[in-house]
Amino acid sequence: MIVGILKEIKKEENRVAMTPAGVEVMVHAGHTLLVEKNAGAGSGFADEAYVEAGATIVTTPAEIYAKSDMVMHVKEPQASEYGMIRPGQIVFTYLHLAADEPQTQALIKSGAVCIAYETIQKADGSLPLLTPMSEVAGRMAIQQGAKYLEMAQGGNGVLLGGVPGVDPGTVVVIGGGVVGTHAARMACGLGAKVYILDMNLDRLRHLSEVMPSNCFPLMSSPATVRKLVREADVVVGAVLVTGAKAPKLVTRDMLKTMKKGAVLVDVAIDQGGCFETSKATTHTDPTFVVDGVVHYCVANMPGAVAKTSTLALTNATLPYALTIANKGWKRAMQDSCEIAKGANVIDGKITFKGVAEAFGLDYVSVDTFLN
Repeated sequence: MIVGILKEIKKEENRVAMTPAGVEVMVHAGHTLLVEKNAGAGSGFADEAYVEAGATIVTTPAEIYAKSDMVMHVKEPQASEYGMIRPGQIVFTYLHLAADEPQTQALIKSGAVCIAYETIQKADGSLPLLTPMSEVAGRMAIQQGAKYLEMAQGGNGVLLGGVPGVDPGTVVVIGGGVVGTHAARMACGLGAKVYILDMNLDRLRHLSEVMPSNCFPLMSSPATVRKLVREADVVVGAVLVTGAKAPKLVTRDMLKTMKKGAVLVDVAIDQGGCFETSKATTHTDPTFVVDGVVHYCVANMPGAVAKTSTLALTNATLPYALTIANKGWKRAMQDSCEIAKGANVIDGKITFKGVAEAFGLDYVSVDTFLN
């Protein structure tokens, strides 16, 4: 198979979909790798390293799309790329379609086979290609929350860890999954008082056993959220409904009860955000203020630490990319329920229920294409 690795063009995105080490593995398996010029520069990988690994450097994205059986990105295709995507071509990347109707319609029109990193799912419900970036984003959420609590950044001037004789800051993490657990662990490490909320009692039991003593796992409910956001210095939105829009768990009315200069970090912004007042921001202009509360809603948080993120992402995506390239998308999905769950759009049909429901469009089971 001819596999194309595209340079990211989304604003301030420095990751790349595959490292030179990953390219070497794919080439060794008999595949042809085309890498767009300077695709790895933001992550510290020069074109020469890709050439040494066996790739061919290509100067334009148009050539990548024209020649490749499968194209790989980190972030979703941008509007300038929609017209380049060919019928039957495999697009393998993060898509987050439930929060992006224009992209959904463009991919329907393209006739391509669109496989989303974020909906590939193991039998135990875990999301192996979302997990590494969730780990990065969860840890970053606390770094950013702590920074924007500084008065020079618009915050209320609280040091999350406190000092002897002074209370630490209070962090509320909504969601006890991968993002939430890593955020809570980082906040605990700083010495903050941390509440982590989830609706799964078994998950809360697990968190009670493994988290530090300054972390308090609680059952999530609207009443609990209302109570805790009034006390919070930092609130991290870490709720995920796989492939669907995130629920709005902190309302505008709740915002009015919060401390002035408190910070909201919405890690769910890729899926529409879990705060009612959220809107996507960038690394250059990361925050805005509503009712005196600082909002940090950067849609590609891991892109700020591209070297770490690219290595972590390739570790996770490479086995799946190799399987799809070795077997073709149809056989790969027949043999792997995990990959089949990654199918979001095939031949103009939406094959992921959460995306269809987000826009009131028809849903067609992926099994229709595999029988």
